Amino acid sequence: MTVLDRPLPRRPTVAVDVGGVMVGGNAPVVVQSMTNTDTADIEGTARQVAALARAGSELVRITVDRDEAAAAVPKIRDRLDKMGVAVPLIGDFHYIGHTLLTDHPACAEALAKYRINPGNVGFGEKKDRQFATLIELAIRHGKTVRIGVNWGSLDQALLTRLMDDNASSASPVSARDVTREAIVQSALLSAAFAEEIGLPRERIILSAKVSAVQDLIAVYADLARRTDHALHLGLTEAGMGSKGIVASSAALAILLQQGIGDTIRISLTPEPGGDRTREVVVAQELLQTMGFRAFLPVVAACPGCGRTTSTVFQELARRIEDDLRTNMPAWKEKYPGVEALQVAVMGCIVNGPGESKHADIGISLPGTGETPSAPVFIDGKKAATLRGPAIADDFRAMVEAYVARRFGAKATAETEAAEQA
Repeated sequence: MTVLDRPLPRRPTVAVDVGGVMVGGNAPVVVQSMTNTDTADIEGTARQVAALARAGSELVRITVDRDEAAAAVPKIRDRLDKMGVAVPLIGDFHYIGHTLLTDHPACAEALAKYRINPGNVGFGEKKDRQFATLIELAIRHGKTVRIGVNWGSLDQALLTRLMDDNASSASPVSARDVTREAIVQSALLSAAFAEEIGLPRERIILSAKVSAVQDLIAVYADLARRTDHALHLGLTEAGMGSKGIVASSAALAILLQQGIGDTIRISLTPEPGGDRTREVVVAQELLQTMGFRAFLPVVAACPGCGRTTSTVFQELARRIEDDLRTNMPAWKEKYPGVEALQVAVMGCIVNGPGESKHADIGISLPGTGETPSAPVFIDGKKAATLRGPAIADDFRAMVEAYVARRFGAKATAETEAAEQA
């Protein structure tokens, strides 16, 4: 039995419909991402949204920061629909969201969700009024709202009050603890206010983003104890490259293991000229390696050592992974369940045959000084031995044949059952 056969229990939350994508309740953890284009650039933004969606992002957030951006949103939605990209769009609003949504009703209608930040939705006496305007607009247009607290833009009036209360307390806590409490209270108080105005609980998602791993874990653990709202997870300003991936994965993995989190984003700073879809791939890989979802067939590959001075297995593993990612859009339509496929590409006799037997289909390539032959195992049994310069192409052909035979048969059986019913 694999981890995927026995998913870990999730914390019960209210189910929220975001443009047809369910978040919370019994729904799987949802992957989302955000564009980094100028939203006023209709073509560029539509292309990036489409790329993110095709990479597997189930929700995509776009910045709506000025009139030109707000005016572009319905046109972006129209372009996406013509491209056959149905991914729901989330509008990210700061400071003047109430004005933009009021002045641009087509924008308000085209978006599936509004993300508002209680720390900068308004200041002083305007704060509650402008927050209420946003909520009333969401009610009028039938949209979901994410109340997204961020410690970089935390409600200073709330933080000051809590700091003052702490200073006069008989048992004061650290300033860091007070800040964490302010983050949680900002989310909870804002959600309660939104519900008072009339926004249903099943149209509210909360987030409480910070940039330090231990703070994020503490804040979300506390928030999860105090509400049943659906929660969006993300380590904000995670950083670039491996640092951003490791930090985000460390924080989110612990929370997900505790059953906390209904939708996630991996907020990677893009490398110069880097691919924005990288954050989608990392989010998918995190959920899949933890056993919560299956997006792509898993390729187990040898890390290499002194026994594997040849790079053949490295090149083959890369080619297999590339092939699987390229073929998956068509395979998912044609072969139900193919995302659960497990492939092994191993480099020598030590663990090669054993790992290959545990996979659905696996190959054990010859290590340094070993006989130049590569046994292939299918469903735990030796099926063939490959030799010669075409080993890579031969194995890739065997993988494709296995997929068609195993998952194509399942598709045929399901079709016949449906026709008989």
